[in-house]
Amino acid sequence: MSIRRLRVKRIHVLLALAVCAVLFRDRLLTLGHPSSGITVPMPGSITADGDIGPAIVAAARSQVGKTVKYDPSYVRLNYPLGDVPMETGVCTDVIVRALRDALGMDLQRLVHEDMRGAFLLYPKWWKFKFPDKSIEHRRVLNLMRYFERKGFSLPISGKAEDYLPGDIISTDVHIMIVSDRKTEQGVPLIIHNIGRGAREETGLFIPFITGHYRMTLRGKQHTRMNAIFPVSLTAVIGAVVAWRYFRKRRKRE
Repeated sequence: MSIRRLRVKRIHVLLALAVCAVLFRDRLLTLGHPSSGITVPMPGSITADGDIGPAIVAAARSQVGKTVKYDPSYVRLNYPLGDVPMETGVCTDVIVRALRDALGMDLQRLVHEDMRGAFLLYPKWWKFKFPDKSIEHRRVLNLMRYFERKGFSLPISGKAEDYLPGDIISTDVHIMIVSDRKTEQGVPLIIHNIGRGAREETGLFIPFITGHYRMTLRGKQHTRMNAIFPVSLTAVIGAVVAWRYFRKRRKRE
């Protein structure tokens, strides 16, 4: 076998491995990175039974009376911990601020980093070709996808008792936080900004719920252990491709 043929075979094997690596780019880029994003909770964030919901509700309620306008304009933000002025914002800003103040979660950074490693898995409604750290975390569909990917999703239910204080619910165009206060009928109130600033009011089942999420201290983790499968599969596929290539070449010779 000539040196030239040997080099060509090596090139084909490397190309096969490269293709496999691209297919599993998302998992390979997230090795060892915690997915929940919850850092050390703020003082008083956890109740005696480990519930962090009340802290989220308190952080969301603190925005009522401070955020008095709704403004969906694009604003170039600082990074990380970027934010628009407190007196304004959109529905997603209520979520971003509440989780940041209660749990130390910087959704701007978390969503941006996750999109950098898994951009193709996020919605493409806005036709962006790359992540934009000033706006991506302020879009409902992006937050829904992030929460889903990090293991915070819960079943959607028509029963009021299934929605606990601090839960996050969404439609495809709106997102809100479940309050610890209820109506006379026992239906939880919601805290959100749907056009008049941050408010706490009724409306849990008025929109068609498409997402239900609950923050926990144990989000799904991307670790080296759960990355063994994609890495091993990449090696196996590469080996199979190389074997088939060599087999065909031998038959031709």
